[in-house]
Amino acid sequence: MSQTHFYEVNVQWKAGRIGELSSPVLSETITCATPPEFPNGVPNVWSPEHLFVAAINSCYMATFLAIAGNFKVEIENFSCRTVAKLEMVDGKYLFTTAEMFPVIKIADAHHDTEKTQRIAEKAKAGCLVTNSMKTAITLTPSIS
Repeated sequence: MSQTHFYEVNVQWKAGRIGELSSPVLSETITCATPPEFPNGVPNVWSPEHLFVAAINSCYMATFLAIAGNFKVEIENFSCRTVAKLEMVDGKYLFTTAEMFPVIKIADAHHDTEKTQRIAEKAKAGCLVTNSMKTAITLTPSIS
């Protein structure tokens, strides 16, 4: 398998501050817009800011599940809440921090809790999305 991959996403402006994201390899589209915190922002629509945080969450989940599978830890449930802080720094908006709160339920908590903690940390270190950004990431897993 090649170590180089390309991902194409297109945006088409619809009206106002609303656009539609698509990809030639995906069947679904996503409506996106400026968030309501900004001038002319649109409530209740995915924003680039939400998609940024979603990229962190979805990549972390995928990385965690892959590593857990490699370590033969049976996952019964996984969810993760991530809260990212957007602030003005030197005249530019940046996501300066993102706090991740994964909640992980494993089949054998008696034997695999410490192993799952190590897997959670390995997944943070191996997540390609968080490795590609300068946002400081903290991880507070809850494992049972």
